[in-house]
Amino acid sequence: MLVLQMVGVLVFAVTYDSLDFHIYWEGGHALTDGTRLYSEQLVAHWFTNTPFMAAVFVPVGAIPLGAARVIWQVASVAALALACVNTMRMAGSRVAVCAVVAMALMLQPMWQSIFLGQVNMFLLAMVLIDVRRLSAGRFAGVGIGVAAAIKLTPAIFVVLLLVSGRIKAAMTACATFLVCSGFAHFVAPDASRLYWRHIFYDTSRVGVPYISNQSPYGAAVRILGDVEHVGSWYAFVPLVLGVVGLAVAAAWARKDDWLGAAAVAGVTGLLVSPISWAHHWVWVLPVLFVLARNGHRVAVGCGYALFVLSPLWWTPHGGHPRQYGFHWGLTLVANCYLVAGLCFLAYMAVRLRGAGAGDRDGRPGPATNAESDVSKRVAVTSF
Repeated sequence: MLVLQMVGVLVFAVTYDSLDFHIYWEGGHALTDGTRLYSEQLVAHWFTNTPFMAAVFVPVGAIPLGAARVIWQVASVAALALACVNTMRMAGSRVAVCAVVAMALMLQPMWQSIFLGQVNMFLLAMVLIDVRRLSAGRFAGVGIGVAAAIKLTPAIFVVLLLVSGRIKAAMTACATFLVCSGFAHFVAPDASRLYWRHIFYDTSRVGVPYISNQSPYGAAVRILGDVEHVGSWYAFVPLVLGVVGLAVAAAWARKDDWLGAAAVAGVTGLLVSPISWAHHWVWVLPVLFVLARNGHRVAVGCGYALFVLSPLWWTPHGGHPRQYGFHWGLTLVANCYLVAGLCFLAYMAVRLRGAGAGDRDGRPGPATNAESDVSKRVAVTSF
């Protein structure tokens, strides 16, 4: 199956101009042209990522668009494979890697990331590599720092490192972030100043009510009818979710369950962000492995089906009148990724009550952080 999928990815990359990748590619050209990176639309859309993201695409922009797109899409699948390998090893899974990658490619956040030419799977891989190194007691933080410099949402893992007592890794991540951001400022000072002063918190450049925005803020805007109808009270929502999510993630980290901690932190990042597009929900990968490791095969099957079928797209959207307001079951389906994320956060919080100190999922944990010890104790036979 994976071979056929790769053939499909290659054919797609050659024939289709993936919008987000095209914007990234144009961003590499616009970075050093004053403030044009953020003051003008590229490919009829705004560039909304960090200046460092554009700096990464300066050398990519030197490659013809078609060839660069093919390289990017193949590299995206390779990044997904890396994310799968690191997740599987933390879970102690013995499933064939090729089978897991093939199944993961069918998840809507994964294939939509390829469809758009998005950066999500690279960020997922960088963070999970660092998390796995943490779980093995090795030097970590660089991957998280680079991921946060490319796109701000992975910065939640820096906070996780701090609150879980991994100060060295947190400082490494912060230093890496500052080096990357400083480099972008050196290359493009005008664009960097504009971004950090005005752009990074500006949600008006994207369509907040669009159904793909599966954040609590997106749901609130759709239910209440408009951005203007969401009052200052909403500021407490991401604050509460962030505090609760990080507390739960840190608790699992202190139990040496870094896979559980990473899954919770990744979902928490999606819940606190005002914009969490459907293709941002690549964190479903470690979530499914956590559920599988814990023996919840029905939940794994339901979760996998939810993120393959992606029923949110079956509901009225794109400005349809029934997109707005509260319509009971229809509204729950329209925000199904958000609902799933909240349920997983609640599940992991409740699960803590049955897990003693040093336990993983309530079972006796390994005596050390060595991956060989983990794999001896945890056997996962399903995705």
